Amino acid sequence: MLKNSAHKSWRLEASLLALGVAMATALPVAAQTAPAPASDSLEEIVVTGFRASLNSALNLKRAEAAAVDAIVAEDIGKFPDSNLAESMQRVPGVALARGDGGEGRNISVRGLGAGFTRVRVNGMEGTSQTGSSDIYGAGNAGRSFDFNVFSTEIFSALAVRKTPSADVEEGSLGATVDLNAPKPFDFRQDSVITATAKGVYNGVSKKVDPRGSVLVSQKFGDEGQFGVLGSLSYQQRNIREVGYSAVDLLSANANGLFCAPIGVTPVYPAVSAAKGTTDTMCSTNNPRTGTLAAWNTIQALRRADQPNTPGSGAFLPRLPRYLNSTQDQERLGASLTFQYKPDEDTDISIDTLYSRFDVTRRDNYIAAVSFARSITNNGQPMVSVRDIQFDQNGSLVYGLFDGVDVRSEGLVDHFVSSFKQANLDFEHRFSDAFQVSGLVGFNRSELDGKRRFQTFMDAIDTDNFSIDFRDGGTTPKLGFGFDVSNPANFTYAPAQADGTVTGGFSPQGRPLLQRTDNLTTELNFAWTVADGFVLKTGGQFRESDYNVTSVREYPADVAVRALPGGTSLSSITRTIGGLDSLWGDNAPKSWAAIDPTKFADLFDTDSIRTCDYTCGGVNSRVRERVKSAYLMGTFDLYNAADLPIRGDAGVRYVKTDMLASGYIAVAPPAGTTSPTNLIGRFSEAKNSYDDWLPSANVVYEASDDVLLRLSGAKVLARPELGVLTPTSGVNPVTRIGNVNNPFLDPIRANTFDVAAEWYFRPGSLLSVAYFYKDIKSFIQSVSSQVPFTDLGLPDALLAGSNTAPTEIFTVSRPFNTPGGPLKGFEINAQVPFTFLDGVWANFGVLANYTRVTSKINYILASAGGVPTVTTTADLIGLSKNTMSGTLYYEDEDFSIRTTANYRDRFIRGIPASPGSDLQGNAPTLYVDAAASYNVTPEIKLILEAQNLTDEQNRLYIDSKRQDTLFETKIGRTITTGVNVRF
Repeated sequence: MLKNSAHKSWRLEASLLALGVAMATALPVAAQTAPAPASDSLEEIVVTGFRASLNSALNLKRAEAAAVDAIVAEDIGKFPDSNLAESMQRVPGVALARGDGGEGRNISVRGLGAGFTRVRVNGMEGTSQTGSSDIYGAGNAGRSFDFNVFSTEIFSALAVRKTPSADVEEGSLGATVDLNAPKPFDFRQDSVITATAKGVYNGVSKKVDPRGSVLVSQKFGDEGQFGVLGSLSYQQRNIREVGYSAVDLLSANANGLFCAPIGVTPVYPAVSAAKGTTDTMCSTNNPRTGTLAAWNTIQALRRADQPNTPGSGAFLPRLPRYLNSTQDQERLGASLTFQYKPDEDTDISIDTLYSRFDVTRRDNYIAAVSFARSITNNGQPMVSVRDIQFDQNGSLVYGLFDGVDVRSEGLVDHFVSSFKQANLDFEHRFSDAFQVSGLVGFNRSELDGKRRFQTFMDAIDTDNFSIDFRDGGTTPKLGFGFDVSNPANFTYAPAQADGTVTGGFSPQGRPLLQRTDNLTTELNFAWTVADGFVLKTGGQFRESDYNVTSVREYPADVAVRALPGGTSLSSITRTIGGLDSLWGDNAPKSWAAIDPTKFADLFDTDSIRTCDYTCGGVNSRVRERVKSAYLMGTFDLYNAADLPIRGDAGVRYVKTDMLASGYIAVAPPAGTTSPTNLIGRFSEAKNSYDDWLPSANVVYEASDDVLLRLSGAKVLARPELGVLTPTSGVNPVTRIGNVNNPFLDPIRANTFDVAAEWYFRPGSLLSVAYFYKDIKSFIQSVSSQVPFTDLGLPDALLAGSNTAPTEIFTVSRPFNTPGGPLKGFEINAQVPFTFLDGVWANFGVLANYTRVTSKINYILASAGGVPTVTTTADLIGLSKNTMSGTLYYEDEDFSIRTTANYRDRFIRGIPASPGSDLQGNAPTLYVDAAASYNVTPEIKLILEAQNLTDEQNRLYIDSKRQDTLFETKIGRTITTGVNVRF
């Protein structure tokens, strides 16, 4: 049995750390002693800064019965990374998903994406929603947590809880992440003041932006019974992103085949006086210039599922285009905490937190739009193919086309994401055997889409457009065949009688407001029934109220009007430049684009009339009420039975009641009028379910420095809130629709974990863990192709789109489908080189590797609700391999470290468009570095660098072809600054 003094000392520490003493790792410059177990012969090791942060996180991990990994601030107001999600990459099993500008947005844990991870802020579950470009999923659907809303400076620690306990609220299949802001009694000093100022430079935007923070903490009273802490952070960023986008890959028959060469019979497109189509003309003033060789090449390529359909196996970019995206960001964060500790038995605190993320994104594209248009809009069937090549999988290698419509498109998206929270926590020990704790709090996450305004102008039937992949790169060289920088080569005018679109604009349903309110109350009791045995029980009530509202514009107000007399396009355009040097790949030196401010002034777009849900706008709501109670026992058999075993076991009961409502657009009854030829029909649905969720965590202390862990639990994750609304809708331009499903059941799973941890020296760890999750069900969007007329929606929804009601739409609806197994292992190492002599003792290494596999059955297509095409693939968001490694050096004055994070490819969406099985993300390797120097004990200089290797993120479509959907350059970012402490 383990009876030496070192073991007893460590077990005392473990008890204290389990109560949260590890949060004191945010201490200032005062030296901290690494509280890891050690034999009597080892000297006490004094560490500060990054190493102290690592040691404290390691102690927290060791003390917990559940599998918990933590990251804590290395100093007051100094989180190790500039983004919370990026910090978590160092945690084994955590993979980062990036969004616009390359910023870390959300995470997956052990292969389970953001929707399977719950996040608690200061002990209370919260949500965080922000906007993004469409390629990154736009705004999330309610439960997923977008970490980029928050400044890191307002937090002192985060913990990733990978195995559940009965006293931890349910809702996670992957992990529960705790974000904690500092409190006054986390610090030894009565008075603390620290401030940081930084300048941030990016190699693509070529701008220097400010970032700063300040934290003030003060204790009052003779013995410091009362404390107040306030923090404030501010960041401004100007981001630029350049690259290539295809939006989608479609087979050559998706919008009708190309214009047939002269002599091919039957004539395609068919002769039409309205379209100007003859046996020598594809359309008015657009001659047939295609070659028979190119025509036959396309005809010969056919998919296995469409062997009788010419061109079904030839895939081309839907909207091949160069992109230029800029973002003006302001990120504000603040916290204010009042803490009262009159004695060692009482702790009462009021925590408030605020974050505001204000973004204006301006996207500009120069694109060929004919490949996305059907014959209705004189699109692909009016394009002649002079030369074309495909590879063995049907991916385009090279194409030369005439009669191509080229578009200069701009999009301005202004949104504000905010998060507000206030909560009261209390804890009081009535005696050595009885303790009560509780929490009551409210938070609100809000995505306020203030403006999303699209403008475009078109050049019709241009010749010599080319798409060239022949150099073997992942993105093509695009050739436009004319001067795209000259506004005179474009047109902005009402659509022509034959259906040709020559410019336009769209407010895209703004303003939009997406709001989630969360209310939580809980009460917990703990009785020490015997030495080493604690009985815990408690209950919780949570309510989530998710609301989405947006407007619909009057169709007459968004109709394209001719430019006023005396006004030319050159007077309302601007120049987009620099892609030739920043991106290359034949990108134009510049192109002309509509200036949104000048356009708004010319056409007075602020006067566009809108209406709410009563005539086609959106008003949907999901209110979810969760009542839960738990009974759990914790045990430590060392003192009671001289056994080195501790842990917890219990059960949680959960009852979920859901009420969803919304309005579906319908045509007004005959004889009535509506300002937009639509009215809103109210729809409501209810659903409820309950669950018993047992869990257990057991730790066996095999020796002073070896722990063996065993965990098992039943868990659930609820559907995203947005898909539970009883509503439907379509995008008439892309011909995509959705029908939501309020009767979805949660995703349930049985989980099993086993781990071995070797703490072979102070501050050191080698560990391995195996995990298995039997996912009983999954939620998947199943797509069907149906005519718009079969959807039961009014034709008025197609107003202004030039899409006919008879055209085919791809409509998706979420269903509960069979799940499948997920399993994997983690290897983790934390090794400070303190066993070496001299300067080498100041080095250290962190490294982890995770391997995850899964087997989920997906439905790729259906007809009449019956699956027609199925496949087996990995879980969405799962990377089979993730790795992170950090090499650091730290002495009393100087600290430097570099970190590399690798994430294997993963599925972003399944199914994809017809003919493609999935949308994926290519592997990425990001390398960052940070250094600091203590000029004096009060002044520290800081240097940080992100994306040192200039990594680019690439999205692709289809697991076999892997055609590029999106790839951009974000550049390197360098930050310099100074931190001052008092």
